[in-house]
Amino acid sequence: MDSGAMWMRMKAHRWAYTLSILATLSVGILIGTVISYGVKGKEGQKSDATPLTLPSPQQMSNAFSQIAKQLEPSVVNINTESTIKNVHRRRGQNPDDDDSGGGMDDFFNHFFGGPGGQAGPGGPGDGAIRERSLGSGVIVDAKGYIVTNRHVVEKADRIRVRFQDDPPGVQHDAKVIGTDQETDLAVIKVEVDRVLPSAKMGNSDSMQVGDWVLAVGSPFGLSETVTAGIVSAKGRDIVPGRQFQTFIQTDAAINPGNSGGPLVNMNGEVIGINTAILSETNAYAGVGFALPSKTVVEVYNQLTGPEHKVSRGSIGIMFDAVENPAIARVYGSGTGVTVSSVVAGSPADQAGLKVGDTITSVDGKKVSKGSELVADIASRKPGSKANLSFLRNGKSQETSVTIADRAKLFAARLGDDQANDDERSPKQSKFGVTVRKVTPEMADRLDMPAGKGVIVQDVKPGSFAEDVNLGRGDIILEVNKQPVNSEDEFTKVESSLKSGQDVVFLVRSRGSSRQDGTIFLAGTLP
Repeated sequence: MDSGAMWMRMKAHRWAYTLSILATLSVGILIGTVISYGVKGKEGQKSDATPLTLPSPQQMSNAFSQIAKQLEPSVVNINTESTIKNVHRRRGQNPDDDDSGGGMDDFFNHFFGGPGGQAGPGGPGDGAIRERSLGSGVIVDAKGYIVTNRHVVEKADRIRVRFQDDPPGVQHDAKVIGTDQETDLAVIKVEVDRVLPSAKMGNSDSMQVGDWVLAVGSPFGLSETVTAGIVSAKGRDIVPGRQFQTFIQTDAAINPGNSGGPLVNMNGEVIGINTAILSETNAYAGVGFALPSKTVVEVYNQLTGPEHKVSRGSIGIMFDAVENPAIARVYGSGTGVTVSSVVAGSPADQAGLKVGDTITSVDGKKVSKGSELVADIASRKPGSKANLSFLRNGKSQETSVTIADRAKLFAARLGDDQANDDERSPKQSKFGVTVRKVTPEMADRLDMPAGKGVIVQDVKPGSFAEDVNLGRGDIILEVNKQPVNSEDEFTKVESSLKSGQDVVFLVRSRGSSRQDGTIFLAGTLP
């Protein structure tokens, strides 16, 4: 082939190659244009979706930590010691004894961290057991005033407080300024030569269900512990017959040792004092209770006053514990509190109130249920006057009453053992123990047969009952082999015993969930 023909052939191939490349590029451009058009077409369409946005970098945990840093210096660890002497038979002396506090420990209050936490040897030759317990408290005054629970410090021979910045092993002796059994509150004080960090009180009435709260304290002795939760409920009545214990319920973790510590809001203000838990294991189960700060402040101001005690007003009436619409229909009372009994000689009696009258207002302020009436009257000073509006046979009337001292009115009512909602003053036996019949509700909660035994509600310090180690929440089944299934049966057996006689109690230990978890407690009646 000559060179000319070869050159022409190569030229033809070159043009074919070039055309192939151009065709490929054209197809690519066309496809790209179609895709681009499709995308632009979609972008041009409107969407009903709300764009998502990122929150602020600040996290809730930061708020919690700030509150913890603010509150922790004012929260203290409380250590108490108490001695019980002349014990004939003690729980814990035998490995088979069960004083672990399992089950529903102390049904009446579900308290924790109170006396009886740990036992150790007593002084030489005195047969004593020295008990140690741990609790919490919160400084509310820079002068050293601390609020805690009464059950944390009651019966204590020595109270010592540890501050957050104290070196290990350093504690400060504290003295009791005053206690209030009705609310289970106590005020103690430490004397130090420096200004102490104090917590700010908040208004518990402003709290709503669902609000965040923090619990601060020393669970199991672990000081400076902070847990978070919400307000689960308000106005909880968890102890039968206790008019002045209405709690804030929370799911913030509360355990033994938290008792007396603060429950705080997201402003770092104390809106409650952690008091009780509801648990079958004596540990956190998601249900804790704190006494509202409104009650705490009212009690604190009286305990730190000149008399160091709480004075509550009373007019001397009784009414049904459970609101019953049938009462209103029968008596034609509508809204109000219908009187079921009037204490003879009481302010209500002197003012002319009678059974069947329905109190509708106090000084013009309407009352629709018993708790409102009790709260109003109890907050008034003895000797002050109040105007009551009430209905009698459907007709509105008014009267004036002079408020009496609740405690003194109780003292005047000797022999009256009726349980009522306005005023409840249990009789105390010569054993030094106050007992109540085990109600069906109690029996169900305590997992025991209904109608069996009496439950110990209170034990007088230094009494025979304390000497033999009876404690609150214990169920007394028998006394000297005689069953006691009511207050009357207990009183009958007790009254038949004389000084110098042996007394043996068959007791189901507090908190025991076993049907056969009974022990003997015995001594010689002084």
